[in-house]
Amino acid sequence: MDQLLKLWQSMGIANMDLGQVLMMAVGCGLIYLAIAKKFEPLLLVPIGFGALLSNIPVAGIGGPDGMIGMIYTVGVETGIFPLLIFMGVGALTDFGALIARPSTLLLGAAAQFGIFATLIGAVLLNFIPGFEFTLQDASAIAIIGGADGPTAIFLASRLAPDLLGAIAVAAYSYMALVPIIQPPIMRALTTREERRVVMQQLRPVSQLERILFPFVVLLLCALLLPSAAPLIGMLTFGNLLRECGVVERLSRAAQNEIINIVTIMLGLAIGSKLSADNFLALETLGILVLGALAFCIGTACGVLMGKVMHRATGGKVNPLIGAAGVSAVPMAARVVNRVGLEEDHHNFLLMHAMGPNVAGVIGSAVAAGVLLALTGT
Repeated sequence: MDQLLKLWQSMGIANMDLGQVLMMAVGCGLIYLAIAKKFEPLLLVPIGFGALLSNIPVAGIGGPDGMIGMIYTVGVETGIFPLLIFMGVGALTDFGALIARPSTLLLGAAAQFGIFATLIGAVLLNFIPGFEFTLQDASAIAIIGGADGPTAIFLASRLAPDLLGAIAVAAYSYMALVPIIQPPIMRALTTREERRVVMQQLRPVSQLERILFPFVVLLLCALLLPSAAPLIGMLTFGNLLRECGVVERLSRAAQNEIINIVTIMLGLAIGSKLSADNFLALETLGILVLGALAFCIGTACGVLMGKVMHRATGGKVNPLIGAAGVSAVPMAARVVNRVGLEEDHHNFLLMHAMGPNVAGVIGSAVAAGVLLALTGT
């Protein structure tokens, strides 16, 4: 009888509580969104499966000595995984649109306003009973407004590791929901005539310009904001591998094998923080709400800056491209292109939107550097 009792006590069903069931349901929901709705499948599948693994009773897979718990310690706590992701993003991204039209930096900068609006919102939440966010917590939450998952993870791992799971899920969830969240805001803030504006073709960008650009960006970062150097440095290094033309093997590795392996490990590591005891809290709900508001504010500010540039250039800039100023590369640019095509089937805005989209990646990294410099220890 004692042996049967011992066997029963070792079973998962005997140790499972309601919180673990709920978090398993959340994990299944993320996998469903990835497979059925194609929402950021490369990340939501491993994150969702990591949530399932970390909530299996007794197994301890997500704990400090568990497999994905150790992956988290090695890759996320040290900040290595987000930096390797940035290297891959740099290798995958064509900066030509930004080089050809530097003024789109303003659109990327405007879209980062959501970050600082969220910072204020997180501080104000402390007036509601049940919320106790320090300035470091608020800074880590704020970066969700940039819709940049790696940057959010990098900053949260340094400023608010206890909130990393909620921040990472919020950041990647809103990145995945770009096609749903952005179009209504874009249509609400622009007229049909503005959405139909056809922009002039971008000028050709020489290889010399493409090679020099990473050095210029890194130099400015080193001189003005060294705290952002890890993110900016890996982004520009990855882009240099792409553009220099003499290390094709390294460029292909950064674009494929390295970023794919790191994406799997990063997703599982984030999933390890979706355990019931870490995630089911009032603070998590506040983070999710703030993240949604931040993303909406960032999109709106980008579009409004686009309208300003539309007026300033005499109608040569389509305001829709301002929505691409958030850092969700290249999803936001594709959404802009799709909304533009809905108004005019011959109006292709993808390459024009890539300028502010790339600027948004740089902008969110700079914003993270500012927050790290101001609130980091």
